[in-house]
Amino acid sequence: MIVVTGATGLLGRLVVAELLDRGVPAQEIVAAVRGPEKAGDLAARGVLVREADYDRPETLDPAFAGADRLLLVSSSEVGRRAAQHRAVVDAAVRAGVRLFAYTSILKADTATFPLAAEHQATEELIRASGLPFALLRNGWYTENYTGNLAATLQHGAVLGSAGDGRVAAATRADFAAAAAAVLVGDGHENTVYELGGDDPFTMAELAAEISRQSGTKVVYRDLPAEEYTKLLVAAGLPEPYAATLAQCDLGIARGELTTDSGDLRRLAGRPTTALADAVAAALKG
Repeated sequence: MIVVTGATGLLGRLVVAELLDRGVPAQEIVAAVRGPEKAGDLAARGVLVREADYDRPETLDPAFAGADRLLLVSSSEVGRRAAQHRAVVDAAVRAGVRLFAYTSILKADTATFPLAAEHQATEELIRASGLPFALLRNGWYTENYTGNLAATLQHGAVLGSAGDGRVAAATRADFAAAAAAVLVGDGHENTVYELGGDDPFTMAELAAEISRQSGTKVVYRDLPAEEYTKLLVAAGLPEPYAATLAQCDLGIARGELTTDSGDLRRLAGRPTTALADAVAAALKG
């Protein structure tokens, strides 16, 4: 039995779809979700849907019953992740899971931006648990940049604090393909994968690509982190989250979100999605 947590999220859904595409019988996949009512489409495909709330540990043992392999898709609740992930790790130990995969962050052991801290803590929990593990250190999602191109085009600018740092971004579909490969494959126990796109790009290169395809001039405006944070708050983001994103940009400037490992391409079994293709898909809507 393969369990995917967060299976109604943007990444989790893609992992489940990948598993089905790879021939895993639907009845051997568990979609472990906080709100089962949101997983009707998965249930309709024969996937087992079970409630699994990171904040309610009593839901986790029934959700993981019979689990052989489990993917913990990291919680989206920054600041609460370590405790939530501990509950999942503990339940996986009780279930006797034989491979515990976790979507960490690129260069988690050396990254210095604040967002990496909870991933570092979770990796330590997993190692200490004794579970055979696969750490999937995901880089930035390309969708972080292409998900709101309308606003970028309206303002004629990509904003950030990344300087001329390169980011090895890839699409969620790329990362989902890698996760599915680990869940169905052999030889991944106690392995760390640094996952990123084949062709890291700068924010200036991103702006140039958007300009080229849209016909609208878009430039990159590099800002001090404090100013970028204020703009994100003005756009409606909570101040702590805005500050976290700005600090991540500084991490990009330091080279902490790029890699040339090739791990993502090898696991997915194909080249990662090119920036030009991702922009084109976003512009088509």
